[in-house]
This record gives sequence, structure tokens and C-alpha cells, in this order.
Amino acid sequence: MATLSELSYKLKPIEKGYANRTLYINLTSNEIKINPVTDEMKEKFVGGKGFDLWLMWNSLPKDHPTKWDDPENVICIASGPLGGSTYYPGSGKSIVTTISPLTGIVIDSNVGGYFGPYAKFSGFDAIEIQGKAEKDVVIFINGDEGVVRVEEVEDLPDESHLLTQQLTEKYAVNSSHMEKHRVSVVSTGNGAKHTKWGCLNFSWYNKKRQWASCKQAGRGGIGTVFRDKHLKALVCRSPKVDSKINNPSHLDIAKNVGKKHNLEIIKNDPKQNEMRIVGTGHLPEIMNDFDLLPTENFRYGAHKDLKGEQFPYTRDVMRSVYTDTGKGTDGCWIGCTIACSHISKDHKVLSGPFKNQEVHVDGPEYETIAGCGSNWGVWDPKWVLEANFYCDTYGLDTISVGTGIAFVMECYEAGILTKEITGGLELNFGNAEAALDLIHQMAQGEGFGVIVGQGIAEMKKTFAEKYGGDPQFLQDIGMEHKGLEFSEYVTKESLAQQGGYGLTLKGPQHDEAWLIFEDSVRGNLPTFEDKAEALAWFPFWRTWFGLNGLCKLPWNDVVPPDNNDNPQKPLTLPNARAKIPKHVNWYAEYFSGVTGRKSTPNDLIKMSERVYNFQRILNVRQGKGLRESDSNLPYRAMGPVTREEYESRRERYDKQIKEEIGEDPIGKTTEEKMRMLRKYREDNYARLQDAAYERRGWSKLGCPTIAKIKELNIDYSDVIATVTPYQ
Repeated sequence: MATLSELSYKLKPIEKGYANRTLYINLTSNEIKINPVTDEMKEKFVGGKGFDLWLMWNSLPKDHPTKWDDPENVICIASGPLGGSTYYPGSGKSIVTTISPLTGIVIDSNVGGYFGPYAKFSGFDAIEIQGKAEKDVVIFINGDEGVVRVEEVEDLPDESHLLTQQLTEKYAVNSSHMEKHRVSVVSTGNGAKHTKWGCLNFSWYNKKRQWASCKQAGRGGIGTVFRDKHLKALVCRSPKVDSKINNPSHLDIAKNVGKKHNLEIIKNDPKQNEMRIVGTGHLPEIMNDFDLLPTENFRYGAHKDLKGEQFPYTRDVMRSVYTDTGKGTDGCWIGCTIACSHISKDHKVLSGPFKNQEVHVDGPEYETIAGCGSNWGVWDPKWVLEANFYCDTYGLDTISVGTGIAFVMECYEAGILTKEITGGLELNFGNAEAALDLIHQMAQGEGFGVIVGQGIAEMKKTFAEKYGGDPQFLQDIGMEHKGLEFSEYVTKESLAQQGGYGLTLKGPQHDEAWLIFEDSVRGNLPTFEDKAEALAWFPFWRTWFGLNGLCKLPWNDVVPPDNNDNPQKPLTLPNARAKIPKHVNWYAEYFSGVTGRKSTPNDLIKMSERVYNFQRILNVRQGKGLRESDSNLPYRAMGPVTREEYESRRERYDKQIKEEIGEDPIGKTTEEKMRMLRKYREDNYARLQDAAYERRGWSKLGCPTIAKIKELNIDYSDVIATVTPYQ
């Protein structure tokens, strides 16, 4: 490998969770630069996504929107002050941001794996990569010796699972498992090069498996930007890690609260979701039971016949799919007791270039099971594993691939697409083999896969203009918003989750406001006011995890049995169970113990509210991010598009027409009832926008008000100039 540029730096200890430096690399000029983290950055933007957004705000051109493939676009990766702690569950996350090729606005993706903490321990709270290399390069951060290098590379494999293993071996000091454990790789594959659905794989070496597993920064095409910059991989070799490396202000306080949370998980997880056994694989059965599992492009919420033991994605089935569960070896960060990152060993590949080989598959997680399983009408775990493996190694987001191919399948069955158009692929629901052929085409940049890989928003235009599809029908069934494909929950009966998707900053991803469980399973948001309030509180609270390098699952997926007995004040959401107040208080203690900033739960919310509003303003600067962007959800997210959909829930819909709209459905045609229901639901969504905007301190146009910006202390002159026209 030829070294294009190199910078040596002095290693410094972490102070109260911060390395106090950021790393800037320009791949056009090969400049490597280290910048200080200011007290103002820590006070106002905390870390993680906050640092990413601040770096983006100052690096991107301010006089015009940045396109995703402009050299000026940046990829930022940051952990947070709590990231890298080995004594608190879920402390291994990092956040990746860039301008998305799908949406044209900021995409942020939360990811596990060791890279974020290792980069911090190597000296950097955030990494900022700008420009484009002429040829493929690897960026290597050597936290042992204090060296950063940009290296030109050749003859490395394109497949991410092979590339990850090879680079783990190469950059370890020796071949011992302990040394490989100190290396983390960020990579993608050819799917990212040829589509807009590229993801990034963040690795960690599992000594017991003797394998480098990966978690994905999946959403919005981050991997596509990565390959457009001719980045082959990022590699970090960390100094040795111990419980003191984060150098908390009060280690005893931080460790004590971590011990309480760890013991609670160990005690209660076996009685609840069994995250250590099946991880998010426990969800498909629940979603199917509650009519919320996307089935055949979100037309239905369950398979009409497969119930109980016949359902192929039950918790018991997933126990047999995962082959390394319940042993405490599956966490994607050191010391995480929730340990939900399971693996399926020795999957015999059914198709493509690795056919008949046995491979390890990281997962499948819920989103992949639902997206590449039920949403395709595929009810066989082996095909979900197949899609999971190839999407990961090709560097493709399984959520966008799942939702995108489901849309293609419905268009095929509706006659909009034919075998002549698809190049001979029979893309009916249930045809897993054809779906995998399409994935292989995407990876190679060939055939119909080229069209599909541009995303649903582009497919809607192409299918209307070239193939004669009805534009309104395509809009109604094409499950994307703002350009981003929906993650895998049926929201027809959950106004709260419709808002949780439609009002998101980046597009319909559940991590910002995962309200489907609160609304439709737990029943904690019964009134319109509850839903509107949740759309103010939950995004702020969930954003806080992304500022600090934390996973949300320990907060949300193991609930203390005495949760309803905990006082909810001073927080304002009416239902205490929705917030798990004990955990919220523990996180305030944890933050205070590490950073030395004495904080209450309300302080945490204010930190997040500031960053949340700042991201909204950056979207506005990109020419989007206002009410118009939040409107025009595909109607299938709100209600039935087709006659078959209505009839599948006719009793429910007829009752709603009678009780909520005040009309008698008897004697009316299905089409008449569908029109009435549509107007009612679209009007409700518009009301919800108004209510949520008011609670967030935004104008009717959906823009943060100047008063709110001043309250949050981010009233910089260029921020005020950006929002002034939309007050």
C-alpha cells in the first residue's frame, strides 16, 4: 500500500468522557488535520450526533445546498462522552452523518461495533471526511502509536465480509485473538457503489467466534457516499481498553448506576423479551399478533393463515436460527449485558457468487425479517438469512432493500411491470429466488437492478413515465417519504406512528419516535393529545442516546416490574410507563458521573431539544425540512389503498366510519367508504402536524421559531438568517 499522507500526534488521556479533539481528513488534497473540541461544543452539542451536525454546519457550503456526490459533502462519525464505558449496558454506539443520496438532507445512522469507542480512545471525539480520492484508499488510525495514514490500495476484495476479515488480520499487531480484538473496520461493498442504498459495516472481533462480526449504519445511503469518495475502508487500532479509560469525573457514581442497570437486565430479560437469547428476533411474532407486521408491501399486518405455531418467525423458531445465544458473548460492545447481536453460523448459501459455501450471518434482526421476509410474502427463515448475508456483504441496507423490492413486487402483480421490463424476473410476492437475483444485479450494477437501486422515489417517476403506471397509485403504495424507504411497521391504525414517521428529521425511520409499541401494543397513547405530546417528548429523549454513544435497547426493552409505581414528575408526558422513569433517572446519574455536569432528566431533554432543532435548521438550509417535507405521506401509511385492503379489515373500518366520522356505512360501496376514511385520516394527520409543531415551538410552516432558537442558545447569525424567511 502506498502512503498518500501521514500525520503523527501525541496521545492524550480521555478527560471526563472526552478526547477533546476531532480529526479532519480531505481525500482530495490528502490533508490530515486535528482540531480542538471547545467547551462551547461540549456544552451545546454534547457529542455524537451533536458534534457531527456542528462539523457539517461549518464545513458544508452555506450559500447553496450540498448534493450528496459533491466533494464538499462530508461523512462524520462520532461516539459521545458516555460511549466506550465498559460498565454500563449499551455504551458502544456511534453516529454517522452525511447528506443522503436518497433525501438530499442530513441522514444520521446509529450503529454498534467497536469503531466509535476505539476512535475516541485513539484520540478523537469525531472524525470528519471530506473530498474525493482519485483511487481507492484506506484510512488507518493507529491509536497505539498516534499515527493517521491515508493509504492507496489495490487488490482488496469488494465483498465486505471478506474485506473485514482481511483488514482485521492486516492491521492487528500479530495474529493473536487479543490483538485482532483491538482492530475495528468500517467498510461497504459493490452494492453501495451501484445503488443509493449503500450501508456501512462496523466490525468487532469476537474472540470466542474467532470472527469479525458487523453492525450496520444502514439508512439513507451512507455507504453510497463512502464509495463515491473512493473510500475502501476505515480502520482503527485501539489502545488497550479498561474500565477507567473513559476517565469519568466520578467513576464510583458511574459504576454504581451501571451495576444497578446491569443487574436489572440480567434478572428481568429472561422473563420479558429475551434479548440475550433472540434479540430483536422476538418482535415478528408480537407484530404479527397485533396486525402490525408488514406483509406484501404493507398491504396487511399479518399473514391471514399463519398463526401460532404455524408462524415461521416465532421466538422459538428464532432460537433455532441463532446459533450463539444466551452465553453473554453476543454484545456489540464490551460489557453490554443486553447482548442482543446474534449470529447464524454456517448458513449454506443458496444463490449468487458464494453458492454452496457456508458463511456466518450477523442476524437477522427484526427489520430484516420483516423487510425481506413477510413484506415480500416470504415465510422461510433460510431466505431471510440469504438476503441478510448478501445485503451485508454487498453493503446494502436491508430496510430499503426489503421495502423497495416489496414495492416492485406489488407493481409487478398490478401489471405495471412485466417480465420484459424486469429482464425475465418473475417478481411476484413470495418469489425469494427472484428477489435475490435482483439483489445480485444491484451489486453488479446490471439489469433491472440498476433501476430498483435508485430507490422508491425514483422508481415512482420511472414506472409512471416509462411504463404507464398511474402516478397516484404509485404514490399511494410506494412506501417512502422524503425519499427514504419506510422501516418495517404497519401504521394504518397508529396515528402516533404516522407522525413518528412523517415528522422525522431524516425520513421514516423508527429510531426517532418508535411509538408503534406505545400506541398499538401497550395502549399508552389513547388520546389525540397523548399522541401529540409523545411526538414532542420522544424524539428529544431518543436523540439524547445519539449524543452520548448509547444504545436505546437497555432503556426500552427491559422494563422494571415496578415501572408504573415510579413518579413521573418533573417530566410531562401523561403516562409514566411510556418513559420508564427509573431508567431516565439512571441515565441522568450516569451522565453526571462521567462528565461532571450535574444533570437532571429535564436537562437531558434540553440537550437533545437543542440538537434536534439544529438538525431541522440544517435541513432548511438544504432547501427542505419544512411542513411540505413532512406532508404527503404515502396513503398506505394511513389507510387502505385497495379494495382488498379495506375488505380485509372491513368490520374495523366500518365501525370507525360509524363511530368516529359519524356516517352510517350501510348501503355505501367499498369505494365510497374508502374515500370517506381517507379524508378523515388525512385531516387527522394535518391536525397532528399542527399540534406537534406547536409543542415543539415551531411555526405553522414547521420551522423552529426565533424565540425557540434563542431559548436554546443557538441564535448564531447564520442560524437566524436561515430561519427568518419561515417565521
